[in-house]
Amino acid sequence: MKYLLYSVLLFLISFSAGAKKYKLVEIQTNLGVIKVRLYEDTPKHSENFLKWVKEKHYDGLLFHRVIQDFMIQGGASDSKNAPEGKMVGMAELGYTIDAEILPGHPHVKGALAAARQGDEVNPEKKSSGEQFYIVQGKTYTDQQLDLLEQRRLLRARNKLGGELYQAVQQEHQTYLRRGQVQQADSIVKVINAKIEERFSGENPFRFSPEIRELYKSVGGTPFLDGDYTVFGEVVEGLDVLDRIAALPTDEHDRPLQDVIILGTKLKRK
Repeated sequence: MKYLLYSVLLFLISFSAGAKKYKLVEIQTNLGVIKVRLYEDTPKHSENFLKWVKEKHYDGLLFHRVIQDFMIQGGASDSKNAPEGKMVGMAELGYTIDAEILPGHPHVKGALAAARQGDEVNPEKKSSGEQFYIVQGKTYTDQQLDLLEQRRLLRARNKLGGELYQAVQQEHQTYLRRGQVQQADSIVKVINAKIEERFSGENPFRFSPEIRELYKSVGGTPFLDGDYTVFGEVVEGLDVLDRIAALPTDEHDRPLQDVIILGTKLKRK
């Protein structure tokens, strides 16, 4: 019943957002088969994934990073034939993919998304050219989702404040050194006024009622929304996802038992 609800709600969200689904890909692993449907409105990511599928790039690679109640990550080219215990996932292909982050594609259980480097070196949120992850996550209460919304708003306010202050930091510090406290305070007041103007009204980081219901009933990782590109969804094999996510791992989150991508291929249905 839970998975039926998941399918119906996810269909409604995709339909309401104008998201077309296309291209079914089968990911064969030594622990079972996962089928994913790619999205048409994330063409850069979907076509890149399809390119690697057609070229058999993922064959023999690992799901090398596994965290229960979070996600399973794979597709790193340095994971092929990696010795037991070796830390992998550090390979670079020499290119990234421009972000295609859409509000209609939440990180609900089964979401297929692109891995990427952190904001400190990648503020544009560009995606890895090969690595992907599949969300497992967990369910959330209304109170937990409310708190996440507030944290996302606070983070955005702080980020804008930092950017605005950086432009006037030298002037502000000069006033402070001179003891001109009133002038220094006026700069801070202008910054605060701009922040309030930008984020006046309703919290722009609120989850829609439909997405909120998904996170409450099916689960996922809502704290990743807006930061990573979701470009597909699992349509078959959620049990395999759970099986992989439950595996014991080492200190680098690599499963002690290798989870090998035996092959990937396009499917008609």
